[in-house]
Amino acid sequence: MVQIIDYRAAQPISRVNLNRPITIPRSPLRLSLANIRIRIPSGATRNRVELIATVGVHGVTGTSQILFRIFRDGRQIFNTQVGVESDPTSEVNYVETFQAIDFNVGQGTHVYQVTAQNLTSGTEAAVVGPVSFSGLAIALS
Repeated sequence: MVQIIDYRAAQPISRVNLNRPITIPRSPLRLSLANIRIRIPSGATRNRVELIATVGVHGVTGTSQILFRIFRDGRQIFNTQVGVESDPTSEVNYVETFQAIDFNVGQGTHVYQVTAQNLTSGTEAAVVGPVSFSGLAIALS
């Protein structure tokens, strides 16, 4: 049997907005996209936190390799990398969705954060939206 013990979501950018792009910095700098807090009660030692992030990005120059990472309490628990191409002849936008599962999280309140950074020098990419980040904590019996 499973029991939902917490759910949180953040949507700092709700739609595509090419008029307000947010440049993704080059590594080692990173852009914080969203944060959520998940509470694990005492006694829920067998649990999992299911995390889902969606980020809309746009290639500005060249082909950028974007590294998305999820952190729990400042420690990386997940990463994925995607290539984002620029196309001067069209308005190509990418919507990247990824998920991670964090198992047997200790009791207390934990901060989850999703970030982005550009790994490719000489290129530029930007977050244009939407951005959403959610976490569902489930106790397993």
